[in-house]
Amino acid sequence: MKHLKVAVASIALLTGAVVSAQTPSPAPPAPASAQPAPPAQPPTVIARDVTPPTAPKSTILERVLVRVNGEIFTQKQLEQERTDALEQRNVDATKVTVAMITEMTPDILVKAVDDLLLVQRGRELGIKFTDSNFQNGLDNIKKQNNLNDAQLKEAMAQAGLTMEQLRQNFEKTFIKNAVQQQEIHLNLTEEEARQYYQAHQDEFMTPATVTLREIVIAVPTQNGPNNQPLFSVGADNDAKAKIESARARLLKGEDFATVAAEVSTSGSKANGGLIGQVNLEQLNPTLRETLDKLKPGEVSEPIRTATGYQLLKIDTRSTPEREPFAKVRDRIGQRIFEARLDTETEKLLTGLRSQAVIEWKDDGYKQMYEKRVKELAAKDKAEK
Repeated sequence: MKHLKVAVASIALLTGAVVSAQTPSPAPPAPASAQPAPPAQPPTVIARDVTPPTAPKSTILERVLVRVNGEIFTQKQLEQERTDALEQRNVDATKVTVAMITEMTPDILVKAVDDLLLVQRGRELGIKFTDSNFQNGLDNIKKQNNLNDAQLKEAMAQAGLTMEQLRQNFEKTFIKNAVQQQEIHLNLTEEEARQYYQAHQDEFMTPATVTLREIVIAVPTQNGPNNQPLFSVGADNDAKAKIESARARLLKGEDFATVAAEVSTSGSKANGGLIGQVNLEQLNPTLRETLDKLKPGEVSEPIRTATGYQLLKIDTRSTPEREPFAKVRDRIGQRIFEARLDTETEKLLTGLRSQAVIEWKDDGYKQMYEKRVKELAAKDKAEK
């Protein structure tokens, strides 16, 4: 189904979780030479009874890597994060190297600890993720990808994602964003906003637009091999003759709307051929080149399209203009906030880390984590 991969990508975007259109494969373990040093003490484990009532008793041991204020991050979670990171980079599973795994692991560890800290802070602030919040997230995914409930479930199944897992991902991202909004306060002065406005003038230009009308003469087709549409030369010639006749009438001064209502095969004929306002930047280069040659009131030469022939008329044309400062003031504030968000979030996390009880159960991963945290702090300091 053509929408499923897009839907899965939207889930990833909204939740912050990296998922693929296929059920994720386990990340390949790093070779022994790339594995962190073994812990000084035996790793902490969680025993989960997974035995059916009639089967002999057994347990699965899940290795804990770190406790953050009592909450855990496990080896299994690390492996899944590695898998997700490799999929996000579109790395072929056969081309995964020790260097790739070694390079990505410190950032994964830092993010895992930071996510726990932000969610914990959110709980302290009383931030709640409600059923309504979750439903809104699901509705957004379905709307953006034109999916119904069954199609969404199919997309999730292909991603290897349950509804409970999806909700957990939504909740984590929701709480993290809410914490940033509540804890990060940027006091933007009027002078700073105006300086940004002057320095980024291109960001606040209105697009070049034209208001278009059309006359369309469709070329009848019939299904050929593999359901490919076929048309006859005679039908094409007839359509071309009709469009040229319509253009000749327009050049003699007849009203475009009247001619469109009489001969056009497009639904726009009911509105005198009116298409409406079109952003020139969003058109393909060939069509834009055609329109750039026309002045308001002029009609194009016949254009061969995939379905027939088309005439275009420009009613009005607008040139780019800079929007007034007052109109874009809020957008400026949002863009400055976004630009500073990473730096301010790192400040927030520095404080949360200093107050947290972070207990590593593996010295090798601890060293990776602490080294990366120091590197991020140095980078943040250098950027100030």
